[in-house]
Amino acid sequence: MKVISGKYKGRVLKGYTLKGTRPTMDRVKESLFAILGSKLENSTCLDLFAGSGNLGIEALSMGAKEVIFVDKEYMASKTIKSNLDMLDTNINKTILNMDYLKALDKLYPKQFDFIFLDPPYKTDYIKYALEKIDKLNILTSDGIVVLESDDLNKLNYSNYYKEVKTKKYGDKYIRILKKKD
Repeated sequence: MKVISGKYKGRVLKGYTLKGTRPTMDRVKESLFAILGSKLENSTCLDLFAGSGNLGIEALSMGAKEVIFVDKEYMASKTIKSNLDMLDTNINKTILNMDYLKALDKLYPKQFDFIFLDPPYKTDYIKYALEKIDKLNILTSDGIVVLESDDLNKLNYSNYYKEVKTKKYGDKYIRILKKKD
């Protein structure tokens, strides 16, 4: 697993093995970040279900000014810290080792330009995360939410969002949402 673009391009990231987890493949990440592109410059991002920190680190590499990484697994948080330590000591990052719903409550009233939701596939966490994000209004008015799952039905979204793009990569789907006007 590597950083595929930006100032940290080519850096190898550590992963970890935990049943039910899998990193976003490099080719999927490359396509996703090509879509997001320059919008990431000076953005504030939330990498919920961060795993190794793969998506949030890619956002930092593309110019995000701040990323908050959330994962309830201790090994994930430790891996994220290790990956961030090998990059740059000046990057604005926070790692929260806690449940995603508790983290969203803790982060309120902060707002984010990008929220990455890539939970374990065998869960319905996307639904509950989107509901909480709506309720707390933590996505900026022109913010973007990126969803990833192996089941297109799990990428349903509330009336607060409109679909920007949905793409299938092998056995996984990526859906990009934007707040409705």
